[in-house]
Amino acid sequence: MNTVEINPTINLVEEASAKKSYAVYKRFTDFTERQAGNRAAWFMASLLWQGVLCLPVPAFLIYYYNAPVWVVGITVFLFFTNLVAGMADSKVGTVIGLLAVGTLLHLAMILAFVF
Repeated sequence: MNTVEINPTINLVEEASAKKSYAVYKRFTDFTERQAGNRAAWFMASLLWQGVLCLPVPAFLIYYYNAPVWVVGITVFLFFTNLVAGMADSKVGTVIGLLAVGTLLHLAMILAFVF
């Protein structure tokens, strides 16, 4: 009689690529766990970065490149999101993540309106 065997060891996704995407998130969480003692420093760095380097971006874009006014709204929203996250005793991973997101969005706005 003929028998059909099912091979349960077939992998549809390569394990190396699956582990690699997990490894990036794991490295980020490991880094933020190591930085838990420096939460106040990350909060201050985030405020300084957003306040000194990112808040002037809308004025620059509106004055020189005729950007729309909603650029100001995005910048103010990101600044106050960082401010509230830091003052509300959020985890350091949240503060670092908001800093990265804010920086990437400001770079995207600069690239979108300048080039």
